[in-house]
Amino acid sequence: MVNGRRVLERFPAGGPRGSWPAEEFAHARRLEGMPAEVVMDLATDAFLVIVRGAEPFE
Repeated sequence: MVNGRRVLERFPAGGPRGSWPAEEFAHARRLEGMPAEVVMDLATDAFLVIVRGAEPFE
């Protein structure tokens, strides 16, 4: 966990045209009750699916 954010998954930014795997993964987590969101990590050129807050999820 970094800065009160937990990274659930990383996805490369250069995915196939019309494909949004990070958004689809985050949406599935939100359906499970996790407040997941997608952010861009410019340093690694990747999309991160994160959950804000310091509480760990089971």
